[in-house]
Amino acid sequence: MAAELPNYVESSVPNPLSKRVPWYKSTFPSYAGIFLWVAFYLGLSAPTLSQASPAVCLVGLFVAGLLCFGLFYYAPAMMGMQTGRPLYIVGTSTFGVKGGYLMPGLLMGFLQIGWFAVATYFAVDYIMEGLGSHSKGLFVAIAVIWAYGLAWVAIKGISTMARIAQYLNWVPLVMIVIVFWANKGGVSSYHPPQNDAWGGFLMMLTIVIGFFATAGAAGTDFGLNNRNRRDVVLGGLTGIALAILVAGGLPVLAVAGHLGTLGNASDFTYAGTIKSVGALAPVMFFLFAAASMVPTTFCTFIAGNSFETMLPKIPRTVSTLVGVTIGAILAITGVAQNLIGFFTIVGASFGPICGAMAADYLLAGRKWSGPRKGVNLAGYVAWAIGFVVGILNSIPGVPASWIKADRPAVLFSFIVGFVVYLILAKLGALPELIPQTELKSAAEA
Repeated sequence: MAAELPNYVESSVPNPLSKRVPWYKSTFPSYAGIFLWVAFYLGLSAPTLSQASPAVCLVGLFVAGLLCFGLFYYAPAMMGMQTGRPLYIVGTSTFGVKGGYLMPGLLMGFLQIGWFAVATYFAVDYIMEGLGSHSKGLFVAIAVIWAYGLAWVAIKGISTMARIAQYLNWVPLVMIVIVFWANKGGVSSYHPPQNDAWGGFLMMLTIVIGFFATAGAAGTDFGLNNRNRRDVVLGGLTGIALAILVAGGLPVLAVAGHLGTLGNASDFTYAGTIKSVGALAPVMFFLFAAASMVPTTFCTFIAGNSFETMLPKIPRTVSTLVGVTIGAILAITGVAQNLIGFFTIVGASFGPICGAMAADYLLAGRKWSGPRKGVNLAGYVAWAIGFVVGILNSIPGVPASWIKADRPAVLFSFIVGFVVYLILAKLGALPELIPQTELKSAAEA
């Protein structure tokens, strides 16, 4: 085996076609479950409905869904389907076999810890809502039990949780339909307190795409379970574009209906709207929290996979527990509560990764080119510039006109990553390819 192949690449074996399944058994339910998670639509209404009408918000969701599908998901998913290999292998073309350690390898693991913190915070917050308690001590106790209990499940393996997910993921769908139905009468009476339809539309794109960015790159991992391009397309259109419209649209309409009924646009939180269903509300809070068990466990499992693959000398249990402890602290201190800020970081981090991967896919003739030697500086430069564009509003001294023009920043971070990678590739900055004959085939497993 070639000396330039790191162990994590050398030991990789593609998923054979015999183990692939139809889109409605893989990509569709997996992605739909992500958007049915309460963290997606919990903070969707306040920054959007406060500026724009429900109709504009729905248009924003529709456009965001198509952008997520076409720009962030399609190229990674196609490369996963064509190769049968996961993201950390496919990413060695864009970032090199040595560069792949950090990006997307370890970066995906670090961001999953952030997702774990978000999942833990809002699950425990909803449990507290169900209990009708505001005790900080109780919050901490439940958060610790939740975090380490589900970490244990992830360390032992998530086969049981995966089976539960097939049913538990649909519980939130039933509940958001109930909440919408209880408030549908007030939708036509709602009027935003501000009149900035364009601002509301752009904010919707920012939130949705920022939320989806890591899942877009992970389309490689979903794609390796697909049989053909048809599975990739249908799974993406239903699990991403349609799911965004339904899982985002119903809660937004419910909040608008609740505020329209009250005639007072003050509480844009989805929690406040849930309370409008009356005696059923505490049960719904508990059920929303229960449904969060799946994403919490999966985040932990994916982070564990990342650290075990890229840092094999550290026992998986140790790296997972360290990550979980950091995530629990972020949840307990309330840092994980800032969803918009977190989505911005996620989008800025993975927007240019998806952009560079899409450029690499097109340059190779709409396929995976194969691993590249060392570090692919073109990928890193594209990422760095795209990341700066993605966090422009957080950089001191940047003119307000630049920040206003950089909306939605997550979309521009993708575009910049795509364009910079293309330019550097045309200038000959890409490292030499490693022959794919050096990689193991499924028959060598």
